[in-house]
Amino acid sequence: MDLKRKLALLADAAKYDASCASSGAPKRQAAPGRGIGSTTGMGICHSFTPDGRCVSLLKILLTNFCIYDCLYCVNRRSSDVPRARFAVSEVVSLTLSFYRRNYIEGLFLSSGIIRSADYTMERLVEVARVLREEHEFQGYIHLKTIPEASPELIAAAGRYADRLSVNIELPTRSALATLAPEKTDTSIKRAMGDIRVSVEEAREGGKKSPRFAPAGQSTQMIVGADASTDANIMDMADTLYRSYQLRRIYYSAFSPFVHSSPRLPNRAPPLMREHRLYQADWLIRYYGFSTPELTAAIPSGNFDLDIDPKTTWALRHRDLFPVDVNVAAREQLLRVPGLGVRTVDRIVASRKQGKLRYADLITLGVSLRKARHFVIAADYAPQADISGVRLRNVLATTVTQQPDLFQQAVGN
Repeated sequence: MDLKRKLALLADAAKYDASCASSGAPKRQAAPGRGIGSTTGMGICHSFTPDGRCVSLLKILLTNFCIYDCLYCVNRRSSDVPRARFAVSEVVSLTLSFYRRNYIEGLFLSSGIIRSADYTMERLVEVARVLREEHEFQGYIHLKTIPEASPELIAAAGRYADRLSVNIELPTRSALATLAPEKTDTSIKRAMGDIRVSVEEAREGGKKSPRFAPAGQSTQMIVGADASTDANIMDMADTLYRSYQLRRIYYSAFSPFVHSSPRLPNRAPPLMREHRLYQADWLIRYYGFSTPELTAAIPSGNFDLDIDPKTTWALRHRDLFPVDVNVAAREQLLRVPGLGVRTVDRIVASRKQGKLRYADLITLGVSLRKARHFVIAADYAPQADISGVRLRNVLATTVTQQPDLFQQAVGN
């Protein structure tokens, strides 16, 4: 098979993995006048597809052959998709060629499992080694880690990659046993734990310690492939963040494919469901919410598709609102629907100069469509008698609209 055809097949096969992102890694040091590519402390540049997928990296599989038969995976052993496999030299050549043409700024490399976990992991590591050692590539490399591979191979991957990821895919042990019987959450979490220890040791060792995945690790969970609720997914996310210090969890809506198992849904979940999970994740990581707070506000177990998680929480805690933007603590303001982190920081800084009025909030960029129902300003107070049901209807969005996945203040 020619290289162009391989690239078409293996780039398309990689699209189901959402867990690629900028590195956030410090710049690698090469000898003066040597090396190609770079990363910066703020990560690499991106472009995005309409559904939020990052395409600024060369994102490919080493192969879509696989000895596993995970029912949710289009590349599973029993699937009849066309197969292809790159040689190590082909991936290296593509990465350098695309970088020199300014198409990409790094590589995201995953793979189906061939022969064994160790054999496949060796191939992935060899790509990174050749790029780093033989071509002095200083750009971003994200390697997918195979949890069943030996600790020595995972350690080698961390020396060459900026970020590692181990996809847990499903939020419960029972779901994993049903849909991916050859995988276990035990091996996945063991690999995550080994990566966490190695990352922390490298950071504590300072400049004298060898680099190890300086951008940390991430994972992905599939949404809608099984009966797991949003509460189940967020509970697992909470465990993973606390136990393994993940930098990011990605939520990927299940995509039905031709000849899929009858045990899988025959349609994709609403994209808005994926979006709500990202919003909840953002609230936990940047807005001071706890997972139990958010999941307690959704008795059904799933987030409201019409109302974002912060607004859902606020409507269930009407006794805490409205808050006065001129005196409320930063932590209180972060819980106001429509106020993002940067907007709150502007409010806190600006009110030192004098009392804030309604017009000032507009100037500061506050999204008043939501916030005006939950705040008090020097010359403004919300309507007192608006009922919870009526307010919910006022704030509800149209589910059929494509969610804006690119807003920085995703938790608003």
